Amino acid sequence: MGGGVNASRVTRLEARAFAIPTDSPEADGTIAWRSTTLVLCEIDAIGFTGIGYTYAHASAASLIGTVLADAVHRYDVFDIARINLQMQREVRNIGRPGLAACAISAVDSALWDLKAKALGLPLCVLLGMQRESVPVYGSGGFTTYDIDTLQRQLGGWVNDDGCEWVKMKVGSSPRNDPARVEAARQAIGSAGLFVDANGAYEFKEAQRLAEYFATQGVQWFEEPVSSDDHSGLAALRAGLPPGMALAAGEYGYTADDFRALLDMRAVDVLQVDATRCCGISGFLQADALCDAWHAPLSAHCAPALHLHVACAARRLQHIEWFHDHARIEGMLFDGAPQLRGGQIAPDLTRPGNGLAFRHADGQRFALN
Repeated sequence: MGGGVNASRVTRLEARAFAIPTDSPEADGTIAWRSTTLVLCEIDAIGFTGIGYTYAHASAASLIGTVLADAVHRYDVFDIARINLQMQREVRNIGRPGLAACAISAVDSALWDLKAKALGLPLCVLLGMQRESVPVYGSGGFTTYDIDTLQRQLGGWVNDDGCEWVKMKVGSSPRNDPARVEAARQAIGSAGLFVDANGAYEFKEAQRLAEYFATQGVQWFEEPVSSDDHSGLAALRAGLPPGMALAAGEYGYTADDFRALLDMRAVDVLQVDATRCCGISGFLQADALCDAWHAPLSAHCAPALHLHVACAARRLQHIEWFHDHARIEGMLFDGAPQLRGGQIAPDLTRPGNGLAFRHADGQRFALN
């Protein structure tokens, strides 16, 4: 289609930012926060509206409306791969990782939603389904939670929602982490327990705590050291107790980032985030890398956005049912998935990604 005379062009591209307060103060091993910012991208073309979003700084909205807009308007709306590549070229001198990649992600996801709607298909069908539903793991357990809150949240995901696994934050106070992990184990019985340090530990500290976590049946140690320290991750992975996997990759912004983690044998499970890795297109690239490496893939956060591409990914293991994002998506999007029996499933009667943003509900959180 590209530059042909009948090319279908975007008629409207708009991005807005919304800051949604948390339901209580939250923190992990390295930062604390009281609100979460969602940047929504809407694209109109050929009589349809596609929506995508990212969780990033509000300035991503300005980046979409200025730097990225030219690439989006230049090509046929169905030429998603071409637009994605051009957007990445446009941010070369700004710096592609981080904010720019998040902005590209929102646009790319909106384009995929629009294409599926134009074809009258659920996005998972357009991408090629591998499964009809996806298991999730409940994720929260913030370091700001007292023991009662921690146990209530994790236990609820297991006992009420049927989750096979849950994840908690560690690292803010390493000396207290063993007691918190013990409390989590008491609350969830034999369910799978994951811990996420968000890169807070030093190498030797992570080694020592891994040995203790193993006594509590921890199956997954996420970012025990900085995800930038590929050699450190690889060394820790090689020495982890049997039955414990090392996970990282949520801060991968390009295929090169994921390839580096796999090349270094730095992860057992690669985490990929479509709101950061240049969108649905980038997620599919990461899945192809995982397929080549015979490595499992886990979708990081944003469960509503990930649902359809997760149904199509060959190496998908599960989606993170992150407390903040699941709550926000349920508040602001019609069609947000419902957690049942530890699984979420796409509504195949809804075209595209199945989501519709409720602008009236979101207006009170709007930043621009």
